Amino acid sequence: MIIYGSVVSPFVRKLLGYLGEKGVAFELKGVGIGDPDPGFRAASPLGKMPAMDDDGFRLADSSAIIQYLEAKYPEPALIPADPRARGQVIWWEEFGDTVFAACSGKMFFNRIVAPKFLGREGDLAAATLAESEELPKLLDYLEGAIPDSGYLVGDRLTLADLAVASPLMNFRHCGAAVDPAEHPRIAAWSTAILSRPSMAPWIEKEERMMAKVLAA
Repeated sequence: MIIYGSVVSPFVRKLLGYLGEKGVAFELKGVGIGDPDPGFRAASPLGKMPAMDDDGFRLADSSAIIQYLEAKYPEPALIPADPRARGQVIWWEEFGDTVFAACSGKMFFNRIVAPKFLGREGDLAAATLAESEELPKLLDYLEGAIPDSGYLVGDRLTLADLAVASPLMNFRHCGAAVDPAEHPRIAAWSTAILSRPSMAPWIEKEERMMAKVLAA
């Protein structure tokens, strides 16, 4: 199985963690925005990451790929069968992908991707507005929603934890890391999720890469 994407993408990061938790072997082939790699473009006609080639079956979008993999590799279940728990996991993935990652994207793209990777000025006003107006509300909501179990749904890891913890790395790269004094539950929970064996090696690789990018 080949996964196309970049470790700095929250959607790729979520998928890599998911694959690690499943114990599914794969090869990560690094690609960037609009990459012309023919294998990537065949799997992702719109040029969005991540994309997958599983023995000739090609698919793009992290959520679509994960639904496919969950059906193919049902154990350990990361999307619960219980109707209520499943609904909660789907909600949290939606929150992570379309709300949390969207907020981080405004900051990450305009402060880092545009100037460092695309060679053009980003919309710094939009990034500042996202950090000052959007992010505090999202963090306050998440802080109050994390249960005592230390997992977003039930008493074990699910896709929900991977999907919501992943964008926090992009906030961190932008200088907006979670303050443990202000949001202690998020700090403890995200540290536990991002330090899991399924995530930690990718986080370390990403941090080394970002250190070089930001120093350039």
